[in-house]
Amino acid sequence: MEGLLPLIVLAAAIVLVFDYTNGFHDASNIVAGVVASRVMTPLQAVLVVACGEFLGPVLGGSAVANTLGNLIDLSHLPKGQALPIVISGLFAAVAWNLFTWWRGLPSSSSHALVGGLIGAVLVSAGAEPVYWGFAELRRGEFDGFSKVLLALCLSPLLGFFAGFVLQRLTMFLLRAAHPRINKYLQQSQWLTAAALAFAHGSNDAQKSMGILTLVLLLGGAIDSFRVPGWVILLCAGAMTAGTLTGGWRIVRTLGFSIYKIRPIHALNSQLSACGAIFAGSLCGAPVSTTHVVAASIMGIGASERPRTVHWGKAWEILETWLITIPGSALIAGLSYMAISHLPALGL
Repeated sequence: MEGLLPLIVLAAAIVLVFDYTNGFHDASNIVAGVVASRVMTPLQAVLVVACGEFLGPVLGGSAVANTLGNLIDLSHLPKGQALPIVISGLFAAVAWNLFTWWRGLPSSSSHALVGGLIGAVLVSAGAEPVYWGFAELRRGEFDGFSKVLLALCLSPLLGFFAGFVLQRLTMFLLRAAHPRINKYLQQSQWLTAAALAFAHGSNDAQKSMGILTLVLLLGGAIDSFRVPGWVILLCAGAMTAGTLTGGWRIVRTLGFSIYKIRPIHALNSQLSACGAIFAGSLCGAPVSTTHVVAASIMGIGASERPRTVHWGKAWEILETWLITIPGSALIAGLSYMAISHLPALGL
């Protein structure tokens, strides 16, 4: 383990950087509604969300971490080769997060991480180390990459239809309500925003927990795949720090560019997205908070005034959704080919 310590430290540092970028990238998804509907100031929104983000991974279990940590099996490779593969995948995920943040695109950190890991593995060791799960899929079971891909595809659809139905139901129930109801809708968002942040933390921080545990296992620091308590706290802290930084470019995209959000829209989008993300966490399935929130806003707009939804922006988000996995996989493959020629690694 002593000879691998620099690689372990480097990989762990990149995991935490990814977790940090995930926090400031995805925090915008959660605060977009409450900021756009003027329920909270940006500072209030970020502080409320940061609390939920920290508690989510601490109290949310480790089902998603187990799914991500067992997505690839590099135990048959020399440890000096396995760790650079993980490092390449993590580097690609961080690079993709920073690029899409700079462009103001609501992309998926989950897609980027999965694509980065698979791309690095395919270039370095072929397809065999990836747990594809296609054989289990034919038996009606969901595991491995097939489970991840299914969750990433279905969760936005679930968010869209949940937002659509919830908006219709709410408008029916409040059809005779006095305008003062908006005051109670605004106050309720303090709870729903915190709940959505908790759900996001319970799903997204677990991805970093799973990869950091995998790094420790490949480096010989632990004997079996079990998420240590200090890893949970470290990843929760890194994501919370990223959340406090905020990603205001993406707030403008989600909060103002898809549909004009009022308090009732923000409340319903938070509830529908929260339900979809919690469902993924309970099933151990990593979902994209970015796309679930964006899809819920589209569903709400489609249920109320379809013509006023900015479908062009929705198409831009869909394009980003489609290219994230192959894009991050390509970056990871190129990264591995670059670092494999470093004399110090001797790969």
